[in-house]
Amino acid sequence: MNQRSKVDAQPAYVLHSIPFRETSLIVEVFTRDFGRMALLARGARRPRAAIRGLLMGFQPLEIGWAGKGEVLTLMKAEWQGGQPLLAGDALFCGYYLNELLMHLLPREDAHPLLFRKYGEMLQSLAGGNNGKVQEADLRCFEKSLLQELGYGLMLDHDARGDAVAADALYTYRMEYGPLRLSHADESAQAISGKTLLDLAAENFDDPRTRIEAKSLMRTLMNYYLAGRELETRKIFKELQEL
Repeated sequence: MNQRSKVDAQPAYVLHSIPFRETSLIVEVFTRDFGRMALLARGARRPRAAIRGLLMGFQPLEIGWAGKGEVLTLMKAEWQGGQPLLAGDALFCGYYLNELLMHLLPREDAHPLLFRKYGEMLQSLAGGNNGKVQEADLRCFEKSLLQELGYGLMLDHDARGDAVAADALYTYRMEYGPLRLSHADESAQAISGKTLLDLAAENFDDPRTRIEAKSLMRTLMNYYLAGRELETRKIFKELQEL
């Protein structure tokens, strides 16, 4: 990126922003062709700044930047429209997606397929789908994220190469795959073979599949997050306690 001094007309979404000095922002964006980037939005916090109302999360933008180094200068941002604002549970899910991208995506590593899936996920969340569909979409996005990062899940075969049996129980060993359990082992996180196959097919009609898939994906995400606790999970726990 240091050799690329100027880029224009790049599709992007804002993931996160923090104040910088008195009037500016450091904006983390997810772009289609350059991945996650940090941009300096000069004067974006001024009350009359034209760009002030554009740098919102979950809205499709077309941006341009210039400069060299780790933090480049945002030169323009244009709203592309077509994305309703998120609210309620959908907004909470959106923040969860952004946290995953912020913590797991390396800077300047392009993932155009994941970029498209992120946009589709925001459209689904904004569409007012019920909780079941949102949950299924979240699992699919988590699976796609791991695949894009090179941590693709083994779901239809176990770690020994045998086909997963729907009526068997397994435990999932990180970076190794499913291991079949000869009996219910309380020390292992048991997951049914049917859940593994459903997750591979992205079929979440079965309530047990939804529960076990959520537990498995949470374990996987915790592993790859390397102990970093997500703010969205922390807030969710606090709301449950209340």
